[in-house]
Amino acid sequence: MKLLILNGPNLNLLGKREPGIYGDQTFEGFFKQLQSRFSAVELSYFQSNIEGELITHIQNADDDYDGVILNAGAYTHTSIGIGDAIKAIATPVVEVHISNTFGREEFRHQSYISPNARGVILGFGLQSYELAIQSFLDK
Repeated sequence: MKLLILNGPNLNLLGKREPGIYGDQTFEGFFKQLQSRFSAVELSYFQSNIEGELITHIQNADDDYDGVILNAGAYTHTSIGIGDAIKAIATPVVEVHISNTFGREEFRHQSYISPNARGVILGFGLQSYELAIQSFLDK
């Protein structure tokens, strides 16, 4: 099984940015742990602060991956383009968030991804990614 983890804007700052919300671990360090824990899964990772780069990776997923785990960050609440890209592919996408977006500012309660995602996992810290991987293994 091949899975792509896509992270959107500001997630390159994990470990530094608002550790009370996002924790103090970098995603690169956590990704190595995921690769070790899920050694039977071929995991790829891409992060970008640029919406179009995320859309291109989503559009190309049908050619290379069995599933996509997407934390679009703030684009979750603003990007119709990312939502449309997910709708356009056959590869299932699981939306993840580190924090419980419904426990935060009102604008974070809207997602343009959720209606087109296979499922949504939020509020479990970095473990949200582990749960997303497990959801593909349990299908």
